[in-house]
Amino acid sequence: MKVCIVSDSHDNRFLLAAAVNDAKSRGAEAVLHCGDVVAPTTLRVLNPIGLPVHVIHGNNTGDMYSMSRLSHHQDNVIQYYGQDAGIELAGKKIFMVHYPHYAEAMGTTGDWDIVCCGHDHKASIRDIKNIKNETTLYINPGTVGGIGAAPTYVMGDMESMVFEICEVPVDDELSYNKVPVSKHS
Repeated sequence: MKVCIVSDSHDNRFLLAAAVNDAKSRGAEAVLHCGDVVAPTTLRVLNPIGLPVHVIHGNNTGDMYSMSRLSHHQDNVIQYYGQDAGIELAGKKIFMVHYPHYAEAMGTTGDWDIVCCGHDHKASIRDIKNIKNETTLYINPGTVGGIGAAPTYVMGDMESMVFEICEVPVDDELSYNKVPVSKHS
């Protein structure tokens, strides 16, 4: 099973949809959103794409009541968990939280195969040594919304446990309100 991992969309529907569409074209079967959606309506762009979406809120919570209602709407692909989530996909135990320090701490327990986070808008994939003398994979997809950094997401294969940071493809002709997207050098 392949997954798309995003975070920090900050209401940017255009970039969120572009990332998930790109991931779907690469074979993604599910989306993990590690928080800072802000307005719950931002997630509506994902319904037509049709992949199941597992989402938590971050420090920019937006309207949590509306987020919960959105996730319970008929014909909806969104599953909202609250501030964090422990889920299982393709036989892998995944912990999602917005804050990197919290993800790192959970990674050290050895109870999770993967810990995912966001918040600092810095894309990173690395191993964390845990108390079982093994490693837990730490994934921060950066900011899919392109806030202070190039818009990125992580594409991963749950079977092979190979994950990569991907730039969100942005067509200059269709760019979101012609707002320039910052790039790393």
